[in-house]
Amino acid sequence: MKTRKCAVNLRSTLLVLATVLSAGLVGVNAQAKPPRPRLVEHVPINRSEVNRTAISLMWKDSARQEKSISSTTGDLYKKLTHHGPAVENEYAAYRFYFDHKVSIDVYNKIKPSMELVAAAWYPTKEQQALGWGADQYKVWSTVGCGGVRLWDGEKEVFLNPVTNRTARVCKEANHSYMEMLSEGIPYQGDTIDVLVRLTVFSGIREAKVEAFAFSDKPVRFLTGLNFHPQTETVAGRNYVASWGLHPEDVAAYRMKIGAAVWYEPADFEPLVKVDDVFRLVSKPTHYLSTRITTACEKEDGFADFKAFIRYLELFKP
Repeated sequence: MKTRKCAVNLRSTLLVLATVLSAGLVGVNAQAKPPRPRLVEHVPINRSEVNRTAISLMWKDSARQEKSISSTTGDLYKKLTHHGPAVENEYAAYRFYFDHKVSIDVYNKIKPSMELVAAAWYPTKEQQALGWGADQYKVWSTVGCGGVRLWDGEKEVFLNPVTNRTARVCKEANHSYMEMLSEGIPYQGDTIDVLVRLTVFSGIREAKVEAFAFSDKPVRFLTGLNFHPQTETVAGRNYVASWGLHPEDVAAYRMKIGAAVWYEPADFEPLVKVDDVFRLVSKPTHYLSTRITTACEKEDGFADFKAFIRYLELFKP
């Protein structure tokens, strides 16, 4: 069945609707300059099922939901509700930071529910006592859970400075996604644009993260997963994961949470674990795709790290 198309609000020169995969952008084999990405591929659905996904993008001084917001400074972190665009399904919510970090942050839930619109990422203590989720995850200055930056061969390169940064959100029939387009990034003697997209699917715990480099030459993307001194970590065959308590911040009640990134090893250089992050550097490419997930100890089936690892091992990206 056909799904409703969302309005495309990015600058026309930066959104040529094209099929990425048909252009040959598959992992490290993508060498040609890519076209602008099409909308997210549709997943077969049963229209009798309820779409349990949601989007949110608002100015702090407004209750109106926006489809897109742009800034030539590239930094609206303090001016937007929940610091940037956000999406959710019944299992979790995710947000991009609208600043130089473009990190992916996580909102954990105790039970399947839709909370983003009502709580705006920060439920009250009373709501949390009734079983609502909370902002348990702490990103700090890292990529967070599967966020994307660049790598220049020696060090991390933020998607900054920019000539313009645009956040966009869209809800389709069975999924929702958010995008952050960073334009005019200085990179290895060139100026490039990078679009990062995160998609959540109704009824599916795992989210999809994609990165598109609009450049003449392929780039090296940097992604990964952050962790803290008190969290446990593991590196599996095709995933990295953490489990435990994150530093106390805004949540009324702390709980152990898990987070993970699945990746295709052939698309990356060997995994590196540094002080606070699993670092994944891609081989030269124009396109990158990973899967991310999260869970907390109060959810059914995720009582401890062993249970979380069992789930990670069984999932087939």
